[in-house]
Amino acid sequence: MKRSMTISYEVEDNLYLNITNRCPCDCVFCIRKNDDGAYGSDPLWLEHEPSMEEITAELDGRDLDKYAQIVFCGYGEPTERADVMCETARLIKARSKTPIRLNTNGLADLIHGRDIVPELCKLIDIVSISLNAPNAVDYTKVTRPRFGEKAFDAMCSFAVRCKAAGIDTVFTVVDIIPKTQIEQSRELCGKLGIPLRIREMVK
Repeated sequence: MKRSMTISYEVEDNLYLNITNRCPCDCVFCIRKNDDGAYGSDPLWLEHEPSMEEITAELDGRDLDKYAQIVFCGYGEPTERADVMCETARLIKARSKTPIRLNTNGLADLIHGRDIVPELCKLIDIVSISLNAPNAVDYTKVTRPRFGEKAFDAMCSFAVRCKAAGIDTVFTVVDIIPKTQIEQSRELCGKLGIPLRIREMVK
């Protein structure tokens, strides 16, 4: 496992921000199990969690307006550091009109013991939530959250509240789950009124 201080990295026309390696899940297909980076990036395992000073210095060296989106997504769950994430988003908003996206497992409420959607809706334009499976049993098997089966309902509730708060909200599943589960996920997303995107497994 190589460690570095890769706080930001580019993928196509987006800028990704890697602010933590902590995560409450242990997904069976997690890219972290097979590599040190993503999409050709430098290693994303952090020597330490970057301070706001380090994040600010990183953003100082970037032309934020040139990106299609700025995405909180690295080798960890961004909402583990919700306060730092929000402070970073405020900084970005003060400097650029580039939309901000959060890629998340949707378990922030369980992580922090509070509803963080009111904080996010002022700062995050798009939230992409890893649905992973259409029900609590299959979700727990593939995602293996430390919160157990209650994580599934918490994640769905988080998504519904994000949408209600005006955040552009989408669910995702990875294309390696059974086709029957993908179709069941479509049905669930239809009931919740949230679109589903099928993600290709990163090799």
